[in-house]
Amino acid sequence: MCWAWAGGLPLAQAWMGKLMVEHPNAAIPAVDANLAVNQNAVEMRGIVKRFPGVLANDHVDFDLRPGEIHALLGENGAGKSTLMSVLAGLYKPEAGSILLHGQPVAFNSPRDAIAHGLGMIHQHFTLVQSQSVTENVLLGLATPRFWLRLPEHDRRVADLGQRFGLSVAPQAKIWQLSVGEQQRVEILKMLYRGVQILVMDEPTAVLAPHEIEGLFATLRSMVAEGKSIVFISHKLNEVMAIADRVTVLRQGRVTAAGVRANETTIPELARLMVGRTVLFDLQKRPQAPGEVVLTVDQVCAENNKGRPALRNFSVTVRAGEIVGVAGVAGNGQAELAEVITGLRRCTSGRLLVHGLEVTNSPPRALIEQGVAHVPEDRTHVGSAPNLTITDNVIMKQYRHAPLAQGWSLNYTTAQAAAETLKTEYQILAPSVKTPARFLSGGNLQRVILARELSVRPQLLIAVQPTRGLDVGAIEGVQRLLLAQREAGAAVLLISEELEEIFALSDRIVVIYEGEVAGEVTEHDPEAIGLMMTGGKRAYAAPAGEGG
Repeated sequence: MCWAWAGGLPLAQAWMGKLMVEHPNAAIPAVDANLAVNQNAVEMRGIVKRFPGVLANDHVDFDLRPGEIHALLGENGAGKSTLMSVLAGLYKPEAGSILLHGQPVAFNSPRDAIAHGLGMIHQHFTLVQSQSVTENVLLGLATPRFWLRLPEHDRRVADLGQRFGLSVAPQAKIWQLSVGEQQRVEILKMLYRGVQILVMDEPTAVLAPHEIEGLFATLRSMVAEGKSIVFISHKLNEVMAIADRVTVLRQGRVTAAGVRANETTIPELARLMVGRTVLFDLQKRPQAPGEVVLTVDQVCAENNKGRPALRNFSVTVRAGEIVGVAGVAGNGQAELAEVITGLRRCTSGRLLVHGLEVTNSPPRALIEQGVAHVPEDRTHVGSAPNLTITDNVIMKQYRHAPLAQGWSLNYTTAQAAAETLKTEYQILAPSVKTPARFLSGGNLQRVILARELSVRPQLLIAVQPTRGLDVGAIEGVQRLLLAQREAGAAVLLISEELEEIFALSDRIVVIYEGEVAGEVTEHDPEAIGLMMTGGKRAYAAPAGEGG
């Protein structure tokens, strides 16, 4: 039996908040039988929300019916997350009203919303890494107070997980869990608190395909029990697969309200999202590759836990070609990008750029060799969130004229350069003085691309360049990558999206457990899928041959 005294253990934080009922199994109420069949679970009318220089929601209407999955679509920065944050009590609207089961409500906080049976799971999880699954579920509840009785709550969490298909070990520490498992913990937190309405913000953005299938099965089981779900996304194929109805936002306004998913099409939804026809089939011009720019020769490296991540990995990339690296997440892709860009040391092997050995060189030396890097983690690696757009886009050039004047920076010139890039890369922000942390994911990615591509790199390492972006932004990023190829740059594209790999790559290298499982030019999803899971190996060209 475990216990905690006030201020003694981290679990004393469990005093914060208010449990709806004493017994968690009873905390999952059934749908009120007295509710009218046609009564909406949620109605939002004329919602207006402003931020400095931005009208995020412009008189938006939205409704959610009992027992349905309603997808909220829109490009990055369209106002989806803002609207649902208003619903969940995180923001106060300047105008508009909210009805919950026909009754007007005004939530003062997310805790207040949860007490009314409405919870939101944000794209970035709010879990304590050093604590167990059950401990995270209990955090913020009024009970248990002094005597935790963790084994008892472990059983209740396990029962709840089994009920909704959320298999996760209650005693496991959060840091031991995959991203998909951590998301299950966030859902369990809400179900344990008895929510009937669940808002999920970009729930598939960081999930592998098999984890997405598991999530969809969970959502369907929740709806079968009468719960209602708002599914915020920009992935059209997933929306068509899971949603009953769809509402589309563009620049803070509704362009389609509650249309049935089976009565629309992906091209039509894409047009409603971005205001133009989106080309899903990019035209890649055939061209002969030039000389070898990057050589990765028998490289070995370790991951953050000191275990082998790359095992004698070899690949070459030539000027004017895109080489795609395909693989299931966690097979060494992140370590490969970090080794090439100087962010991680390799334990053996060689790296050459234009024939010059750069093995274990610092990032600045690689930048001077014309290496550009679009990292997977935009916020913590790709940008400085507290600095302005101007500061972020000049990070690779501030040492050189015309930005540098001796030991000082010509900030007038820097701002003019940032304004030019803001226009060229369509960065939507009030001004170049806006801190990067206020940008949507798509606009932050545009800032990173503007910085990396404006220097005309000879080698571009692009890691998950379109992850979390809407269909219009994806098309724009992919066109930029093809433009680099046509300009003669060598591009190494690391992506978990096979469709993206197929659309852009001239050659495909498959990575499995840190090794080259095969190198192919044919777009055979079945064969590549087998290689990605270790079921089949194909010929891989030795370093220097380039396929």
